[in-house]
Amino acid sequence: MLNQVKDYIQQHALFDPATDTVLVAVSGGLDSVVLLDVLHRLGVRLAVAHCHFGLRGDEADADEQFVRKLAKQYEAPYHAEFFQTKAFAEREGISTQMAARLLRYQWFEQVRQQHGYAAVATAHHRRDQAETMLLNLTHGTGLAGLHGIQPKNGHVVRPLLGLGRDDLYDYLVENRLIWREDASNDSPVYQRNRLRLEALPVLRDLNPNLDNTLAATAERVGGAEEIVRRYVADTAAQARRDEPEATYFNIATLQNTAATALVLHELLRPFGFSWAVSKEIAGSFNSLSGKQFDSPTHRLVKDRAQLVVTPRRLAQYGTFQLTQGQADLLADGLRLRASEHPRAGYEVPRSRSTAALDADKLQFPLTLRRWREGDWFMPLGMRGKKHLSDFLIDQKVPLNLKDEVRVLTSADGKICWVVGFRVDDRFKVTDETARVLQVQRL
Repeated sequence: MLNQVKDYIQQHALFDPATDTVLVAVSGGLDSVVLLDVLHRLGVRLAVAHCHFGLRGDEADADEQFVRKLAKQYEAPYHAEFFQTKAFAEREGISTQMAARLLRYQWFEQVRQQHGYAAVATAHHRRDQAETMLLNLTHGTGLAGLHGIQPKNGHVVRPLLGLGRDDLYDYLVENRLIWREDASNDSPVYQRNRLRLEALPVLRDLNPNLDNTLAATAERVGGAEEIVRRYVADTAAQARRDEPEATYFNIATLQNTAATALVLHELLRPFGFSWAVSKEIAGSFNSLSGKQFDSPTHRLVKDRAQLVVTPRRLAQYGTFQLTQGQADLLADGLRLRASEHPRAGYEVPRSRSTAALDADKLQFPLTLRRWREGDWFMPLGMRGKKHLSDFLIDQKVPLNLKDEVRVLTSADGKICWVVGFRVDDRFKVTDETARVLQVQRL
């Protein structure tokens, strides 16, 4: 079996076993315990990641302790995260299973980036592939759902996907490995469990070779999807524009494609939009601006001749302060860098991402916050005040980007900079300025 996995890794270019360090997702169950041992025996440098979803009480605590000891046994760095899964699911209006999936893959990628791991390995195998294909077909799906789980998706890899569950169990017994059984795997509450326990046995009576048949079907469907993918990529090259704040799609270009709704869905699938919502979006092309659509992770707004896609923030931005002499401020992904300069010889930058402020007119600490209805300021070059809501309309800021606009205020409450847009005229640098506070959005 070791050679099978080694060949599979090489065939699908999952990672380089000789040089790469791989983060292995380990629940403590049979599949992930086998994955960890196989990769260890193949000489792969490993780290272990374990998710505690706060759903199974003492049993989940025992799982975490078991995986912690397992990582120590394999002399692998150990990473664990304790999630408030139910609270997150309720806040986002999604199922507990969807919440757990979003949380774990988001966290895996954070750990991978933070520690420089080459890939995240999960223990999906051929039976998981069959279950996923049939579950997707039951719910309704496109080509991507019919080919099921991919050997490699971004930095997530599945080295065991070419093996059956019986192969894993035989390996476990042969090597006398210990694992923990998750009682929730037999609970009929979860759809996947009902499919596994009730529907699949009937289908295997009709076709004892069902898992292999579905794996071959997935391979053929994957080839058809590659043809579609290339067409979609050509369309994206013409219609899509990526900016730091959002992704834009040109509606006129999309309308000229064959099977517009299908192409649009393929373009929007990475942002979490379903087929049904993608059809609604395509149907809105000739409607008025401002129509809004949400996926679990992103928001899309039809804005004039374009679609604007932005991430949905999973946590609301709060209020953050910049004290005098402080160089950096990190606020939920937005980074500001402040530096003080003498006025003599200082040239005011023309970039909208940098504010040059008269330091002596500021009162510290400065506060970074989201803009609010009723906010006003005096845009640079104007004598009168302007409501920020009107200013953003004048700037043609799409609806979903308005929620991301921040203001930097002096301690007296006055807005000194609408971040990324305009300095307040009251704080501008003049010939009388002695000290300049430069604040840059990185």
